Amino acid sequence: MSDTGGSSHTIRALTELRQRILSGEFKGGERLFEVPLAEMLNISRTPVREAMSRLAEEGLLERAKSAGFVVREFGLDDVIDAIELRGVLEGTVARLAAERGVASEDLARITDVVNEIDACFKDNGDVDFDSYSKLNAEFHEKLAALSGSRIIQRELERVVHLPFASPSAFLPDKMQMESRRGSLELAQAQHRELIAAIKNREGARAEALAREHARTARRDLEYVMKEKAGMVQNVASLALIKT
Repeated sequence: MSDTGGSSHTIRALTELRQRILSGEFKGGERLFEVPLAEMLNISRTPVREAMSRLAEEGLLERAKSAGFVVREFGLDDVIDAIELRGVLEGTVARLAAERGVASEDLARITDVVNEIDACFKDNGDVDFDSYSKLNAEFHEKLAALSGSRIIQRELERVVHLPFASPSAFLPDKMQMESRRGSLELAQAQHRELIAAIKNREGARAEALAREHARTARRDLEYVMKEKAGMVQNVASLALIKT
């Protein structure tokens, strides 16, 4: 087993454990311990301990009363609240960006991302979901930076690590759903309107657009949980939700 507890091992442990939680490999309520996880990852206990502490701060783990950590279970209301919180934070980012102004090169870069998303929509009606997912995440990362507020950007980074609060949490490829192109095209139109509002220094409009845009994830969650219960098995991390 590797003997180093350096930051690179902490980052690897953090990334690996987060992925296993969000993929449903570690179930809600499951207890995790340092030693077996360190053996699984082939690293020392120190970076595992640090990674688990970070995941507890993110809200994915809870400290057990005696020793170790427990994978957190979420109620449906918890997940909806996380999505709403992302909308509030992104709305604040958009309003501050519009009010404070954004450098032309920053607007050009985020506009380039939106133009690239256009290419994900094929003439035959198909959508390149893999590219859309990556570019959509890039759009939201660049949006988070537009306000110039490291405090808000840091809080957004925390929120999007919670299950289902990510902007790409319910893209159709992950739900194995077809005929959702219209929803993605609407989201893309909102991307463009949001950039335009920031560019035109329309703070209130930018904030409203960003908050409405974030609500797409809430609508998709409710769709899966209530209208298409059979799809739950196709989204592994739904195992974290207590119903």
